[in-house]
Amino acid sequence: MKANGEINCECCRTDWTTVRSDKEYRQLVNRLSRIEGQIKGIKGMLEKDAYCTDIIMQVSAVSAALNAFNRQLLASHIKGCVTRDILEGREDSVDDLLNTLQKLMK
Repeated sequence: MKANGEINCECCRTDWTTVRSDKEYRQLVNRLSRIEGQIKGIKGMLEKDAYCTDIIMQVSAVSAALNAFNRQLLASHIKGCVTRDILEGREDSVDDLLNTLQKLMK
């Protein structure tokens, strides 16, 4: 996080930043920390020769958690970045959003 409260938003063009509230920032970081713990757990399962199906189920849970993270971030992006840009006359943000959605749906 930058000193002025701005952090780079992965879903925005690289020359833009997103100012997030402390609450939103903490929620996103907490989600990622839980996902990181799940990944470490999967690695531990592999190291302990856990049964394949058990590992697969944990990988599925991580995938669902990442999807939930993406949904939260995307909703915030649309409600914040995209809405702000449209109101400021920068409709290229909509094209950026459409490109992002196309990449997500591959």
